Amino acid sequence: MTEALKGRVAVVTGASRGIGYYAAKELAANGAHVIAVARTVGGLEELDDEIKAAGGSATLVPLDMTDYDGLDRLGAAIYERWQKLDILVANAGILGQTSPLGHIDPKKFDQVMAINVTANWRLLRSLDPLLRQSDAGRAVFLTSSAPHKCKAYWGPYSMSKSALEAMARTYVNETQKTPIRTILVNPGPMRTAMRARAMPGEDPETLPHPGELSPAILRFCLPDSEANGLYYDHPSGELREFQQIAS
Repeated sequence: MTEALKGRVAVVTGASRGIGYYAAKELAANGAHVIAVARTVGGLEELDDEIKAAGGSATLVPLDMTDYDGLDRLGAAIYERWQKLDILVANAGILGQTSPLGHIDPKKFDQVMAINVTANWRLLRSLDPLLRQSDAGRAVFLTSSAPHKCKAYWGPYSMSKSALEAMARTYVNETQKTPIRTILVNPGPMRTAMRARAMPGEDPETLPHPGELSPAILRFCLPDSEANGLYYDHPSGELREFQQIAS
């Protein structure tokens, strides 16, 4: 363990597997107390075992992101125990249905927007007062290249990530006079369950492991990180202004 995040409290959503799992481990390994949020209890318990075995600490929160009242309770519980939040890694999201726009089931469309957009807004709404209590609040939102490419048949996912980016960028402008720094991270293709559903014929062994993104996420969570309102493209390793993102 290192102490780069000693005394800091971090929320990581979608922490039971994939990118969120390894990001949570990375933050804990650097001294943060990780509040791990996910639906899958078994994955959270495995994460907790690994964090504790490495000398770290975590609080497990089994919670569906569409339980909006639960997200409100999460913020209240964090305030009661710590009175602040230093780090938010908003990773939870779903792919949804890949289909021509006119063929998408309305319920499936609503589900994508509920998890990828509304849940992240409700999460931010709940945790924003706590991030403002930190001396160096850091918010990392996981996005995609999808809203900048707008590929055929990926409409709901692309639309939801576009809305997420607009929300995060709005938050940047609303927190300009605070110590909060917000960044959007595009992982690119990774060996995750979501990628497997999107590209079922692809050999996962040809893709980067989700743990390879963790050092970058850590970088933007450190108190001395000044990156704000930018888009980190992991495949290229570049930090970009939004005006520089090529389609």
